[in-house]
Amino acid sequence: MKIVSFKICPFVQRVTALLEAKRVPYDIEYIDLSKKPAWFLDASPNGQVPILITDKGQVLFESDAIIEYLDETTGDPIAANDPVKKAQDRAWSYLAAKHYLAQCSAQRSTDEKRLEEGRATLGAAFAKMEARLEARLGEGPSLGGDRLGMVDIAWLPLLHRAAIIERYTGFDFLEAFPKVKQWQEAVLATGIAEKSVAEDFESRFTAFYLAGTTYLGQLAKQKSGTACCGPTECREEDLACCA
Repeated sequence: MKIVSFKICPFVQRVTALLEAKRVPYDIEYIDLSKKPAWFLDASPNGQVPILITDKGQVLFESDAIIEYLDETTGDPIAANDPVKKAQDRAWSYLAAKHYLAQCSAQRSTDEKRLEEGRATLGAAFAKMEARLEARLGEGPSLGGDRLGMVDIAWLPLLHRAAIIERYTGFDFLEAFPKVKQWQEAVLATGIAEKSVAEDFESRFTAFYLAGTTYLGQLAKQKSGTACCGPTECREEDLACCA
């Protein structure tokens, strides 16, 4: 099977994180969204990434649909068996996914006011997860117990990116949510986040989100004394090209 996307897309990281968590081999191809190849436009009904091309040449699109298909067809499903629990996990996963682009937008804020507005938007979602973590029963490094579950994997891109931003800038989207911080540490400790992205993901991510035109980029420069730099194929308009 092959996943097609671009390197800093959070939606594709959710898909590859599931495959990494289940130790399922896959190929991945990154495309330039400013010059989408004809074969991609023919394969993707909405022109968005990621898409999954199965071993039989079938094309799936929309990350929610891809996730469900992969979990059902790659052995030992991660999704809960109980219909109520499965539906609840799907809802909590949706809460994460619908905030991917909100996080992207916040990270591209050009001034402190916009960044704080973005933090507030994300904070509303993190506050809900904080309450859930406070109330949950059971032990384990994640909401999935001894291994990452569907909710963990859905939130992983948000938690991973927040950790990178904090490390480079000192700005912490999660500072008001101690339970979420503990969860972030547990999820990242599995190593799945690093395995689910390209080798040059961090340099491309920081080149785009910590550029000199962003407020976070200014914070990063204050913290390190140098501006983040490096190649990135991402543009503002590309953020609408993933789902």
